[in-house]
Amino acid sequence: MKNWIQKLLVSTVAVLTLGVITPSHSIWENILEHSGNNKTQLSKQSIDTQNYIDTVYQDDTLNDKTAFSENVLEQAKEQAYMKFGSKIGPKISNEFDHIIFPKIEEAIHMTFENVDQNDMKNLAISEKPSGNYSEKMFHIYNEASGEDVIRFHVRTENRPFDGYYYNFHYHTSTDNFVSHYNLGEIYWSKDTPPKWLS
Repeated sequence: MKNWIQKLLVSTVAVLTLGVITPSHSIWENILEHSGNNKTQLSKQSIDTQNYIDTVYQDDTLNDKTAFSENVLEQAKEQAYMKFGSKIGPKISNEFDHIIFPKIEEAIHMTFENVDQNDMKNLAISEKPSGNYSEKMFHIYNEASGEDVIRFHVRTENRPFDGYYYNFHYHTSTDNFVSHYNLGEIYWSKDTPPKWLS
């Protein structure tokens, strides 16, 4: 009888955790040793075991999201600097790193908080920022569907008597990319800035 209960519990854990957690035999032996015929104690220990499994699964999910976010942030910075090129990058890097990028980071984290764990595995970052005077820095998109989730852009603005500014902003799929969410601006100069990727 004990062997049957042990096999049932091991199978249940494997199904509930989709094989992520390999059940330790010591947990099951401990449950069976102390349970005897006392169904209440077995039930309580099963609940404790399930709570432990849930906690481990949530920690793994959180760690997966954190690792994924860090990887995406590295790629995001690479794509931004690729867009800036060797002429623009050195001049705006300090302000970008200290003012703009922390806001990009925050926007990415907010986006990922609303993404399901299964969908998270399908997210990727675009690898080709646009050149010339186009706005695209990078997009985060769902590889399975091909649809963008969030788009990060920088627009060159010429303000009469003031000069040129870089306006950093993003768009989200939640409103079909209609709204501009401002991340900040960096002043270039009164001279026409070089083209992106140069």
